[in-house]
Amino acid sequence: MIMSRLFYNLKQSFVQMGRNKGMYFTTIMAITAMMLILGLFFVSLVNVNMFARSIEKDYNVLQVYMKEGAKKTDTDDVAKQLEAMDGVEKVEFVTKDAALGTLKEEWGENAYLLDNLPENPLPDSFNVYVKNKDAANKVATDAKAIKQVDDVVYYQETIEKLAKASHFVEMGSLIAMAFLIIVSVVIVANTIKLTVFNREKEIGIMKYLGATDSFVRAPFIWCGIIVGIISALLATGATYVIYDRVVDIIGTDVMRILSVDIVSPKKLMRELLTMFMGLGVGIGAIGSMISIRRFLDK
Repeated sequence: MIMSRLFYNLKQSFVQMGRNKGMYFTTIMAITAMMLILGLFFVSLVNVNMFARSIEKDYNVLQVYMKEGAKKTDTDDVAKQLEAMDGVEKVEFVTKDAALGTLKEEWGENAYLLDNLPENPLPDSFNVYVKNKDAANKVATDAKAIKQVDDVVYYQETIEKLAKASHFVEMGSLIAMAFLIIVSVVIVANTIKLTVFNREKEIGIMKYLGATDSFVRAPFIWCGIIVGIISALLATGATYVIYDRVVDIIGTDVMRILSVDIVSPKKLMRELLTMFMGLGVGIGAIGSMISIRRFLDK
């Protein structure tokens, strides 16, 4: 009984969509476009957050670079001063040759480009591990004041900027999502409303013969759900194509050289498809119920 009712509702839904192909096609394209915008916000937010988290791993590490031509006595003196600072947990000396070797590992297959350098351009340095953010700020300031130190690299400003960017993208996504969901519900509601008007006499006869509100309502709700599902599939596919193309243009080699991680398009699209399917079904069902309820309440 349940399956036969389901098949009847689905059949009626496709019949209704077939009678109004142009209207439903326009509705699907509009909702797909809105979901596509949400998808682009989503992939941007995920990657910004991922990049921020990868940078935060280095939040407790400062890189202190020695001046060119510094002697061993100079590095020993700087090491002692760094170790004596409050909040410092460990000081690790990195020779210029070791730094170049690490850089080659990060460059992967492109490491051969570094083999033609006339000389090693990297300076000797220290990795200074600190206890917390406050200690890092103090150590960075004090380390810059040491005579033999050329520069101190600390990611505080970068992390703060990324946090602001992540918050901006997140808020923008939420606002855009709320606005686009409302618009999508209105579009579906208007589409179903027009379909109801076209079948007003037929529905009136069904009601006269004893059809319940749920019996009349079900095919229209399924119409909305089908529109939402199709839109979700199209939007996910379009987002995947655009995102995959952007990743190809940037190139994995460039991202490796810059030490930047990016989420795999396939992995991200699975999450996006789940989100869009739920969103599409919700938009379609709610829009349909709003529209048909107004008609049945007359």
